[in-house]
Amino acid sequence: MSELTYIQHGDYLYPNLISDEKPVELGKYGRMRRMFLIEHRPVLLNQLVLSGKLFPHLAEINQTAEARLELLMTQLKEQNGVTEELKARDQMKWVAMMNSLKAQAEEIILTELVYS
Repeated sequence: MSELTYIQHGDYLYPNLISDEKPVELGKYGRMRRMFLIEHRPVLLNQLVLSGKLFPHLAEINQTAEARLELLMTQLKEQNGVTEELKARDQMKWVAMMNSLKAQAEEIILTELVYS
C-alpha cells in the first residue's frame, strides 16, 4: 500500500483500505503476535494496518522467533548436556529434557518478541 486513496460515497470520503500487499503465510509466532496485537495493542495494530506494514511486521517476528528458537535450543542443549549419546542411552530422559528446554526457549521468545 503505497499511497492512501479515498472513495466518495455521497458527501463523504472513505479511505480505501484494500491493501496491495499479498498476505504472507504466517507461522506460529506471527499468528501469536497478531492475536496479542488484537487483544492488547489495538492502536498499534491499527497503525500497522493503515500503513500497510502489518504482514511484513508479522513475518519478521515469525522469522526472528524461529531463528532465535534454533539458537536457544543449541545453547541450552550444550549447557544441560543433552547429547546424542544421552538419546541413545536413555530416550525417555532425552525427550523429557528436550521438552523442558523447548518450553524454556519458547518462554524467552514469547517474552522478548511476541508479547512486547
